[in-house]
Amino acid sequence: MLNMNAQARCHPHSERGHDLYETPACAVEALLRVEKLPHCVWEPACGRSAVANVLRAHGHAVIASDIYDYGDLHFVGDFLAQEKMPAGCDCIITNPPFRHIEPFVEHALELSPLVIMLARLAFLESQRRTRILEQCGLARVHIFRNRLPMLHRDGWTGPKASSAIPYMWAIWDRSHKGPATIHRLSWSADR
Repeated sequence: MLNMNAQARCHPHSERGHDLYETPACAVEALLRVEKLPHCVWEPACGRSAVANVLRAHGHAVIASDIYDYGDLHFVGDFLAQEKMPAGCDCIITNPPFRHIEPFVEHALELSPLVIMLARLAFLESQRRTRILEQCGLARVHIFRNRLPMLHRDGWTGPKASSAIPYMWAIWDRSHKGPATIHRLSWSADR
C-alpha cells in the first residue's frame, strides 16, 4: 500500500487545481526569528493569506495578490506579467507554485532588491538554475532541520500527514556578493 505522502505526490497537475499549498504559520514564524524583513512587503502568490496573515500579525504591511481571487487581496493578477513592484514595497516574499518556481524567482529578482522564497530543498540541486543560484545574489539559505507540517493542497479532505519533503527559505539580496551562507532552523518550540 502506498503511503499518503507518495499518493499526494502522484496526483497529476490536473487534479491539483490552482496548485495552492498553504504555508504553515510556523514556517513564517521561524523565518521571522532569523531574518529582519522590511516593513512593507509584497506577497504575489498569496493564496488564502497564510504568509500575509503571519507577517501582518508581526506589524508588517503586506500587499497581497494572486492570479486567482481567493478574497482579501489588494489585486488579482498574474505575477509573471507584473512590470513593477507595488508602491512602497521593498521585498517580495512568497511560497510560489512549485511548477512555476523558476520563472517566479527569475521575475522576482528582476523586480525586487530582496527576494524570499519558500522552496523545496531540491531547488538547490539543478544545473539549469546555476545562474539564479550562483550569480543573482543568493545570500542565505535557511534549511528546516525538522520537516514542516504537511502543506496539503487547497481543498484536500484526505488524511493529514507530516511532510516527507525538506523545505528551506532562500533569500536573495541584490547587493550580496560571494557564496550563500547556510543556516539550519527549526519551526517547532524546541528550536
